[in-house]
Amino acid sequence: MKFDLDTATPPLTDGEPAATGLSQTQFATAYHIDVARLRDLEQGRTRPDSAFMAYLTMIEHEPELVKRTLAAEAA
Repeated sequence: MKFDLDTATPPLTDGEPAATGLSQTQFATAYHIDVARLRDLEQGRTRPDSAFMAYLTMIEHEPELVKRTLAAEAA
C-alpha cells in the first residue's frame, strides 16, 4: 500500500480491498481510524496532518506491529 503524498489519499474503497486485503471499513476498524475520515481523505474532502500520514506510513511498513500495539493498549 503506497500513499500519494500529493493527494494524501489512501487507496481504499468499501468494495475493493487495498494492498492489506482489507476493505475500507475493515481497515478503519483494524487500525482504529474513523471510517468517515478515510472516506473524506479518499474523496479529497480533507487532507491528513503529518501525524496521520506518519501513522499511515507505519501501517504501510509494519501493519502487524501496529495491530499488536493497538491490541496491547486495549488490554
